[in-house]
Amino acid sequence: MPKTIFERIVDREAQADILYEDEHVLAFPDIAPQAPVHILLIPKRHHARHAAVPPEHHSVFSHLFAAAQKVARQLRLEKNGYRLVMNNGPDGGETVPHLHLHLLGGRPLSWPPG
Repeated sequence: MPKTIFERIVDREAQADILYEDEHVLAFPDIAPQAPVHILLIPKRHHARHAAVPPEHHSVFSHLFAAAQKVARQLRLEKNGYRLVMNNGPDGGETVPHLHLHLLGGRPLSWPPG
């Protein structure tokens, strides 16, 4: 199976403007932003989606959320707020089969989202 765009970014085979990186996570702007700030946070280890992460790898979730907190602070979003979204499967809005978290902010976000 060919690599996803996110796997290619992790492997540095595709370009992305990396805003944050640690041993577990990369963060970069979404190429189709849905808000003034729209950052994708991806684990370096491939998991197709939320539902596919086995229990022995559940620490990936805390790494993603901790990185999102750091990026939100870096972008000064904590005062007015932001939204974190994780899509799972086609009906959930997933377009790339690689676990990822969306950080959205920079404007008031309405509810419901979809």
